Amino acid sequence: MCGIFGCALLGDNSGEVLYASLKRLEYRGYDSAGQATINSGRILVAKDVGRIDEVDSSHGMSRMRGRIGIGHTRWATHGAPSRENAHPHLDCSGRIAIVHNGIIENFMELRELLQKRGHAFKSRTDSEVISHLIEDFMRRGEGFVGAVRLTAEILRGSFASAAICLDEPDKIVCIRRESPLIVGIGEIGNFCSSDIPALLPYTNKVIPLEDGDLAIVDPKGVRILDWRTGSAVEREVVEISWSPEIAMKSGFAHFMLKEIYEQPMAIRNVLRGQRIYYELAASMLRRASKVFLVACGTSHHACIFGSYAMANLSGLASYPVIASEFEAQYKNLIDEDALVLAVSQSGETADTLNAVRAAKAKGASVIGITNTMGSSLTRLSDVYIGQNSGPEIGVAATKTFTAQVVVLLKLAMELAKSGSPRSGIDSLAEELAALPSKMEEAIRTSEEKVKHIAMKYSAKGSFCFLARGVNVPTALEGRLKLLELSYLPALAYPAGESKHGFIAVVEDGYPVIFLAPRDSTRERIIGNMMEMKARGASIIALIERGDEELKELADDFIEMPPCANELLYPPIYAVPLQLFAYYTSTLKGYDPDMPRNLAKSVTVV
Repeated sequence: MCGIFGCALLGDNSGEVLYASLKRLEYRGYDSAGQATINSGRILVAKDVGRIDEVDSSHGMSRMRGRIGIGHTRWATHGAPSRENAHPHLDCSGRIAIVHNGIIENFMELRELLQKRGHAFKSRTDSEVISHLIEDFMRRGEGFVGAVRLTAEILRGSFASAAICLDEPDKIVCIRRESPLIVGIGEIGNFCSSDIPALLPYTNKVIPLEDGDLAIVDPKGVRILDWRTGSAVEREVVEISWSPEIAMKSGFAHFMLKEIYEQPMAIRNVLRGQRIYYELAASMLRRASKVFLVACGTSHHACIFGSYAMANLSGLASYPVIASEFEAQYKNLIDEDALVLAVSQSGETADTLNAVRAAKAKGASVIGITNTMGSSLTRLSDVYIGQNSGPEIGVAATKTFTAQVVVLLKLAMELAKSGSPRSGIDSLAEELAALPSKMEEAIRTSEEKVKHIAMKYSAKGSFCFLARGVNVPTALEGRLKLLELSYLPALAYPAGESKHGFIAVVEDGYPVIFLAPRDSTRERIIGNMMEMKARGASIIALIERGDEELKELADDFIEMPPCANELLYPPIYAVPLQLFAYYTSTLKGYDPDMPRNLAKSVTVV
């Protein structure tokens, strides 16, 4: 998730406006920044790695002149943070500049095609193909707007992009598919932006663009076309009454809730990840004699799921290990035939990096999974896979957990394509493609029920989460979220272990949350529910829609979308547990974005 902004002004202070607006979008990405303006017949570009203030200090972004300009604040998905990979990106001639938020799925084939036609690329990003495609169409006689429209037609993936061109220096041309893009109508000019906060100092009148829209923004007006047909379309102007703080959160009360809602889009971006990285990682896993999945906290829970998925899909045995215990437990087993798959949202988790360095010192191979390109983990890894989740502002992991789960599932599926057993991979791939829609349904249908359950139980002093099979890591993650945000001494167990200790604390009204989908463990989980109910526990059950038997057993239930493959339950069933932790926290008067004593990235041991 990156932030883009464009302005077409009546005055020539575009640099100042771009800089101030990018500052308001910095929460969307902060590894590099840049902007381009048109002035005196040239496109001027200032960009570099670093926070926006750092780039402004070095390159004078705020002092750039011109009536037309575009800017970008980046969260890397393709290509590590660097000056070359920072936006804006130019074409070969320097007459076209673009900024882009999203992921271009077919960029590798487009890049190869354009290179054969003589285009020279300067970055390793997927975004740069956009400027060269526009240039290529203009070489063949298309005008600027027509070239952008034809470019949009052949791009696959998600994109919100804004382009400027010296041939038509009085306008910005924007295109949108899936990634958000908003047009602002103001008195000093007109604008485009990834998000509302950047627009509010200049206007509260906005037009949210829809998929397939192409907007032509100039200082005196805005025209919107359907880029698939070229015909004009009408879009409603909306007046915004949000405060700047609420606007940064897209109207949500907290970043955590916003990021829970962003999960379907985050998963769509995971699914767009380039297969070559998964193929390289899978080939390394096949060659290894010992595989360790190493992580901390939420990422460790994802690793437990990954171990389950790899064993069940491809027959690969792996060991999920808490990073801080890795050396003490396995140091004598690490050699040149071992492989460490390290998972870290930040790529800077100290315990995880220490485990990786210790393994590398003994000759082991390393695969990294991280949300932060250019992090220490990417530099230490032989192969790394990006989560593509975008920045996560809330301290408690939400979208980064479900993204890690899906990355590990995709990796397990890649392993299975040449391993054994392979049955059901094609049908699993089809259902995986529908996962974002099912997560949207889970959010939409569960939130009000979760609110009610949180109000009913928030005064309780403890909770326990029980599950079986592949749902155990989700139960562990649900417990961690509640612990982090509500400061309650919550518990989580594989349900079969509940008789070994936990059952002793069960008394009348003790809330036990069961993950109980229609999977291979269903009959046994029903037995566990009956054991708890017999001892007076209050049963809160996450069940599949229409499961009448479990509705009768539970005191409260939340119905979830059905899945044909049980490996898809974890990311879906994580949603109501995240919402439960969020609403329990807010009912207790706590700030779920900044839980006490916790940090987003634990960089000390």
